[in-house]
Amino acid sequence: MCEDSHAGLGRRALFVTGAAAALTLGSVSFASAAGGDPESRTVRGTLPPGSPDFVYVPVEVPAGVRELKVAYTYDRPSVPAGTTGNALDIGVFDDRGTELGGRGFRGWSGGARTEFFIRADDATPGYIPGPVREGTWHIALGPYTVAPQGLSYEITITLTYGEPGEAARPVYPPERARGRGRAWYRGDCHLHSWHSDGRRTPAEIGELARAAGLDFINSSEHNTHSAHPHWADVAGDDLLVMLGEEITTRNGHVVALGTDPGTFVDWRYRARDNRFGRFARQIRRAGGLVVPAHPHATCVGCNWKFGFGEADAIEVWNGPYTPDDEVALADWDSMLVASVRDGRDWLPAMGSSDAHRSPDAVGSPQTVVLADDLTREAVQEGIRAGRSYIAESARVALSFRASGGRGEHAGIGERLTVGRDTPVTVRLEVTGAPRCTVRLVTDQGVLHTSAPLPVSGSGVVEWRTTPSYAAYVRAELRHEAAAGPLPGPLAAFTNPIFLGRR
Repeated sequence: MCEDSHAGLGRRALFVTGAAAALTLGSVSFASAAGGDPESRTVRGTLPPGSPDFVYVPVEVPAGVRELKVAYTYDRPSVPAGTTGNALDIGVFDDRGTELGGRGFRGWSGGARTEFFIRADDATPGYIPGPVREGTWHIALGPYTVAPQGLSYEITITLTYGEPGEAARPVYPPERARGRGRAWYRGDCHLHSWHSDGRRTPAEIGELARAAGLDFINSSEHNTHSAHPHWADVAGDDLLVMLGEEITTRNGHVVALGTDPGTFVDWRYRARDNRFGRFARQIRRAGGLVVPAHPHATCVGCNWKFGFGEADAIEVWNGPYTPDDEVALADWDSMLVASVRDGRDWLPAMGSSDAHRSPDAVGSPQTVVLADDLTREAVQEGIRAGRSYIAESARVALSFRASGGRGEHAGIGERLTVGRDTPVTVRLEVTGAPRCTVRLVTDQGVLHTSAPLPVSGSGVVEWRTTPSYAAYVRAELRHEAAAGPLPGPLAAFTNPIFLGRR
């Protein structure tokens, strides 16, 4: 084993990738493959506070390599209360380079793993199998947070020589399942397996999705598409598996929902770099939807800062209902008001579990979509149109519609086109929500609150209004509040029905 050093970030070059500044360190070289035995190199260094978002370690890979293996560690010194400690992510780019757009991308595990390998026939979850070609590879370090003392790391790169294994051709899940024609389908579009920082296999997630009464799910690993070929055996006539990614930037996360198989979307930029629009367009070109996730989450780098001009929907409810979801719901409602005021298109809401490991519940919450069939395209169209509601589980089901006096009617995500002063009846039918209260929310605020539903969980709520009084109406089902004047946590909520002519 040979050693090198990057202590104090010596032998460095600062460059711009087309987005955020990055740091490239001195290269690590190996001898030719003539000897045949595995070779290792170890490099050490320290990253100071304020380091660039990404630090690249070039590795000169000779011909004849069968496997690349990387292991790393870093220190975690004690820090004062309220100060972030060390967290160092890792990934790798191959001989095609680190240019923004990810042409050379070969995998990312963030901080979920301490080592990984790549071969032609296999790779660690999160990484892309394929040949280990001759050329300059780059280990990508992401100093997520750095303690005041700095972050000291050690990386060991091991090359194993020999004939490469035979690469398997990837097989992807089909884009349709056996549906029921035009119907309401239940889905969870934000899930993590062991291909990023989850602890469940795709097979385990599929089993839990079926148990939760789901019709569709979406693969959304952090910053990698490595899971895409591993869902084919999970999908079936009863479960549609769509493919995507959670693009996890330093300024917020966005779910690419239902992209073409093998689509990778880069994440190495911040809001100030003005690059997000490029990658949002890439998601749509690949047949996907752009869905900002947990926009008001409080974890480092999770709060959404890119604006919503490129979004197709927004994840308002993420996992167990918490105060940041309440803020996201209020913020989304303000966006609805602005869309009515300005005559602009509105942004539909979604809910997903973001489940990673036990006890995270797959399918809680879930988005219930009115789609023409159980296909990728039909489900996406229903989400894009806002023909959906969000429920905490499959136990909760509802019907919500508005009717005029002459037989006109509209459902969730639709518009009831009647005159400004035309009487409108809004009707909500609910099952599976015992002791929940119904709130009808408009651009004027909460205009109707029901008595609690019976313990059976079933009930009907009707309310009458006019378009001049309410430009839209949406429904919230809330559990009983534990104490105080604040409403209880959500059991379900709908996208709006719009009233009147635009």
